[in-house]
Amino acid sequence: MDIKYTIFGREFVFPSDIIAADLSILLMGILAVFFLTRYKKWTYAWDWMTSTHHTKVGIMYLAAGGAFFLRAGLDALIIRLQLALPENQFWVFQGEKYNQMMTTHGTTMIFFVAMPLLIGLMNVAVPLQIGAKDLAFPYMNLLSFWLFLTGGALVNVSFVLGGSPSTGWTAYSPLSLDAFSPGPGLDYYTLGIQIAGVGTMLSAINFLVTIIRKRAKGMTFMRMPLFTWSSFVTSILILFAFPALTVALLLLMMDRVYGTAFLSGTDGNPLIWQHLFWIFGHPEVYILILPAFGIFSDVITTFSRRNLFAYGAMVFALVLIGFLGFMVWIHHMFTVGLGPISNAIFALATMSIAVPTGIKIFNWLFTLRGGVIRFKTAMLFSLAFIPTFLIGGATGVMLSSAPADYQYHDSYFVVGHFHYVIVGGTILGIFAGVYYWWPKMFGFLLNEVLGKWHFWLFTIGFHVTFFPMHLMGLNGMPRRVFTYFERDGLGSLNLISTIGAFIMAAAVMIFLFNIYWSMRHGEKDTTGDPWDGRTLEWALPSPPPEGNFIDRPVVTTIDQLWYEKQKGDGTLRTIREDGLIYVSRNTAQPVFLSGILFVSSFGFIFYQPLIQWAGVIGVASMLILRSFKDDSWQAYTRSELEGKEEES
Repeated sequence: MDIKYTIFGREFVFPSDIIAADLSILLMGILAVFFLTRYKKWTYAWDWMTSTHHTKVGIMYLAAGGAFFLRAGLDALIIRLQLALPENQFWVFQGEKYNQMMTTHGTTMIFFVAMPLLIGLMNVAVPLQIGAKDLAFPYMNLLSFWLFLTGGALVNVSFVLGGSPSTGWTAYSPLSLDAFSPGPGLDYYTLGIQIAGVGTMLSAINFLVTIIRKRAKGMTFMRMPLFTWSSFVTSILILFAFPALTVALLLLMMDRVYGTAFLSGTDGNPLIWQHLFWIFGHPEVYILILPAFGIFSDVITTFSRRNLFAYGAMVFALVLIGFLGFMVWIHHMFTVGLGPISNAIFALATMSIAVPTGIKIFNWLFTLRGGVIRFKTAMLFSLAFIPTFLIGGATGVMLSSAPADYQYHDSYFVVGHFHYVIVGGTILGIFAGVYYWWPKMFGFLLNEVLGKWHFWLFTIGFHVTFFPMHLMGLNGMPRRVFTYFERDGLGSLNLISTIGAFIMAAAVMIFLFNIYWSMRHGEKDTTGDPWDGRTLEWALPSPPPEGNFIDRPVVTTIDQLWYEKQKGDGTLRTIREDGLIYVSRNTAQPVFLSGILFVSSFGFIFYQPLIQWAGVIGVASMLILRSFKDDSWQAYTRSELEGKEEES
């Protein structure tokens, strides 16, 4: 029986699935408090929460993104269980409840899984690859993380506090307006993504300044590793794409909270939302895939022991993909009636992106040709990416044809396509990067046998899950439906897809067990260079010491460490620094500022002006306080820093 009550004029309904979620959250909270108290780790946890060092912030991004990945993955399993059989009624997940689950899955995977996991890897690797002591703005880096976590918490807490958003991750108006989607679900969506988006934009500014200003002596742009290059281009895309999303969300919030009519179907124009959303949304695809391209480039060169084929062409392809990514958003709107000229122009622009992407595929293949290939887990994920992404790219070219898109549009063909791109590109890249940089982060290696089990099960499960979706779409199955008739002939394909999803879930469980097992029994990284690496991060101990490089490295070529191994004694040339060395210091301000934002957001969700103004004043006060005191850095002498390194 449902439990109902009203607060601030909003009705809360607690059916059985929400009660189960509440109990699980309560249980996990009790266990967390128990273990932190039992093992006296409160101080240790607070030190991590307030650390501004890029490696620790990166690990926190990875941990939080991993937790959201498990939540969104559970949503996916529930979706597949509901669709496994025709006219199925799994638990309570039909109708509106299914819409909420589907929306939360997509929103969480895009904004709170793929992006933070990539930003986490960028935090870990980019400063080390360019020979920097930290990111340019350590305080802002920690604030970016807490803003992301606050936004993610807001969207996910909606499930137990009034209802999740239910209009799909794209939240098309006027469906997303209060008249058609009453309740607080979409308000959690607008505020959560806006807050997280501000954190992402701050991260982009931080990486741009760091890469431009903090590179080691001699590291010109054309000597940077490909992952750093991809992070640079990605940061530019974020800086130009996210303001469009911020404006769209602000218009939606004004319409829902304050009664304006920007996006309504009568006084306003719902297409404004689609234009603004996809001006952000299509560059977002490249924001997610370009860092993965960089990871694959670094992993393939390392494990094939070959220089990257046509480095300059790879850089050109990255930049061209980023440029063209802003010129194709209308291909998401071929069916809205903009006309044949508009559709033709954007169809050609969409097809043209296949050219720089093809350059990258061929360059990776030529890098592998003649190489001494080592099939480590990171390399397996990288190799699996190439045919997987080719399928995703080929179906994307099919969708770029406007006449064909009229048939494919809003069918499961599109669902299969973008999962081949996002999961088959981004998630495979994230797994490759995690296995690759894990010893650098933690000082031990993940088990290779368990890693290969993870790889094979995940890759096989992925294809079993998503390839049938193309066939479902071609056979007429629309997106965003919670059931279908047996006479439609789609039951077998859906059942196969559901089986594949559970194979992927088993693979993720093996990955989690691999982390646990390797922490207790894994091989230690005593050299700092377990893969015989090529770039600067492998010249440091694992994990890196505070301040990273006490003496700044000197760079004269691409892959400087590999060059020193081949031509020298295997050690980097450095410039000795005898003056004061500055290391970022901990601060609690981002934690408190994000906490104020989290609480004040409920003032907008439940229309409470007092809480709204209290939040605005609280955030402004924290920012004013910060403007009078900048304590981001702490000075050490060389001997003090060397002593801290020996102690650790």
